[in-house]
Amino acid sequence: MLSEFDLIKQYFVRDRPSRATLGIGDDCALLTPRAGTELAISTDMLVENRHFFAGADPRCLGHKALAVNLSDLAAMGATPLAFTLALAMPKADPVWLAGFSEGLFALADLHGCELIGGDTTRGPLTISITIFGEIAPGQALQRSRAVAGDDIWVSGTLGDARLTLAGLRDEFPIDQATLALASPRMHLPEPRVALGQALAQGALAHAALDISDGFAGDLGHILAASRVGASVNVDALPAGAALAREDSATRRRFCAQGGDDYELCFTADPARRDAIVAAAAACATAVTRVGVIDAQAGLRLVDGNGRAVALDAAGFDHFALP
Repeated sequence: MLSEFDLIKQYFVRDRPSRATLGIGDDCALLTPRAGTELAISTDMLVENRHFFAGADPRCLGHKALAVNLSDLAAMGATPLAFTLALAMPKADPVWLAGFSEGLFALADLHGCELIGGDTTRGPLTISITIFGEIAPGQALQRSRAVAGDDIWVSGTLGDARLTLAGLRDEFPIDQATLALASPRMHLPEPRVALGQALAQGALAHAALDISDGFAGDLGHILAASRVGASVNVDALPAGAALAREDSATRRRFCAQGGDDYELCFTADPARRDAIVAAAAACATAVTRVGVIDAQAGLRLVDGNGRAVALDAAGFDHFALP
């Protein structure tokens, strides 16, 4: 049977150049950001039967656990540096650990983000990552900086992760081809790190966040922090390739309310439209204008003809569920 230190050494210690001043092996890691930069720090947790189904593919879990943290750095425009991992498991399963670490490090290597420490213990399957990035002072994209007149933008597409969840829960009939098309958006989200960096470094956006709990609910955080309102055309929200096959009511609901998208929502001066489109193209990421920031408080959802659409704008809340 693997001991705690055996499994760390076998699956999580890597013999490679380190970005940390001191990495795995001591009581603390030491991380030195480049001169003239600030540290951006975020933590996310994934819990079995709350964030993912029991028996989920371990490689996908390794990818997603880091992706959701990288997405937070992307929302601030930060460059990834390193991360720590706290992992609780019912048992030390070599097959599971091999798949999990493979998915984790494949994404980490893609973004030059190094594992520098953490902890393991026995318990219900829980994955918690704290990630560190760096950004120049004053560049970070914050939720509190939207201004009336700003365009509202969304990267990529929305709703396919929510459609996958609907299929797994048998909420309504979804054919296997549609489910196969949608499911990578739920299990293997792509953090928009390059786009976030371009928006921050080019001073192209005012406010930003990543969409994790649903577009409408997450946009509400920007509105509250910036003390503004917004009007959004729900028919302009970019539906995923699988969701686009569904009826308009499902498309609207899953685009506006679905979670696990991990796309960026950001606001920007209309004068920056061409520069934003060019920056997004350079990052190979689609962007869509979906609304405008208003001085009047509140979120107003309308259709393509400007008629009000009745949809709950509340985002996902862990403590509102049983």
